[in-house]
Amino acid sequence: MTLSIIHRDDLHLGGFAGLKEHRLVMAPKVFGYHANPDASLGIGNLVYLADARFNSKGDTHMHDHMEVDVISVIVEGRLAHEGSLKHGQLLETNYVQVQRAGGEGFSHNEINPDDTKNRMIQMWVLPEKEGERAGYKLYKSEKGAVTPVYGGNADQSETFASNTLIEVAHLEKGEKVLLNGPFLAYLTRGKGSITGTEVKDGDLLKGESLDFTSEEEAQLIVIRTT
Repeated sequence: MTLSIIHRDDLHLGGFAGLKEHRLVMAPKVFGYHANPDASLGIGNLVYLADARFNSKGDTHMHDHMEVDVISVIVEGRLAHEGSLKHGQLLETNYVQVQRAGGEGFSHNEINPDDTKNRMIQMWVLPEKEGERAGYKLYKSEKGAVTPVYGGNADQSETFASNTLIEVAHLEKGEKVLLNGPFLAYLTRGKGSITGTEVKDGDLLKGESLDFTSEEEAQLIVIRTT
């Protein structure tokens, strides 16, 4: 198995407004020459993945999105959501917020309401077709389960339809995630092994098949295509 690993802490620490972040996926088709050459190109329609920590009371400032789906995974702390979709939603650790901009677009501001730093993973996925209506979905990643949060067929409504699939695995010690086929995965909590290779929080993994075993409680975001 060919496995490539990008270590978060090897990348430049950037940021804006009230947060600092490492940008692990930056697809040139979106970012052009601004894309970090050390970042991953993504998979499917995933064009961006950032690991962000908000300052105490920090926020992103209100801003707009068009024709992109924005997935936010709360790893530590809380996040208060403002905007044109589900204004006032409070997100706790292990919640996943998905906002579809479509042709309508949406505005939002994500805020750390607490006096301590929090941590959020944000991903952008380009839609399969333009002109969709804006929408909002919320999920909770439960311990011992793999939770689908994005993608799937258009004939279901549990997740927004896409050929790019995103799942959040919240694992107990010794649990496995098995997947045949190309994948991109980001470990956001704990540590584990992939066929003898040790991996830890902050490692972005890319390979042709996935056989991950957690060595302690772990959270793994898995992205693949149909």
